[in-house]
Amino acid sequence: MAQPRSFPQRPYQVPPGATELVLVRHGASADAVEGEDFPLAGGHGDPALSELGRRQAVLVCDRLATERTDAIYVTSLRRTVETIQPLVDRLGLRADVEADLREIHLGTWEGGLMRQKIADSDPVAVQLLEQQRWDVIPGAESSDDFGARVRAGIERIAIAHPDQRVVVVIHGGTIAELLRQVTGSKPFAFLGADNASISSIVVAPTGSSLRCFNDISHLGATSGEMT
Repeated sequence: MAQPRSFPQRPYQVPPGATELVLVRHGASADAVEGEDFPLAGGHGDPALSELGRRQAVLVCDRLATERTDAIYVTSLRRTVETIQPLVDRLGLRADVEADLREIHLGTWEGGLMRQKIADSDPVAVQLLEQQRWDVIPGAESSDDFGARVRAGIERIAIAHPDQRVVVVIHGGTIAELLRQVTGSKPFAFLGADNASISSIVVAPTGSSLRCFNDISHLGATSGEMT
């Protein structure tokens, strides 16, 4: 008598033609100091990594070096470049720039002022978090414009790298927007990605899916020093 067939559970497999995107938030950047602005790059605050951020960069790159990496992307802001430099040096891969994945433009709050406004519970900062809209900040990029450019940037990477695993070093606001688009969540539901954390999505011809959010297991004791 024939035995009945059995159907074990199987691990997830990336669909054919899809791109696995490993989203790394940059390491902690330099402190914002009252009365002093960060240098700007294309109108965006462009601080370097702090000492903590450099330690985080080494740790996240040590983690990534143990995993498959077919390509690396950064934004036009230096903190992403500095974060992934240890992996670039180790693997000999080029870090390509996808400028459309840069952080949300904060209008009059660029240059580090955003941190002060949040710390001081500024009324506009409270409104920002309550309404989950960036454009309550004077001169800030609209949520629609931000979402459109982030979508365009990630689509270009996915189209260029089918069946590959790509490390993309980006920003907290950009990660939140990407995951909002993938999951249909509230705008700021994923705004809490830690510095040097790893999240991942799979972009397939049939749709995108979230695989991981805010993995900081590689950071060890430094995860308690986040700023």
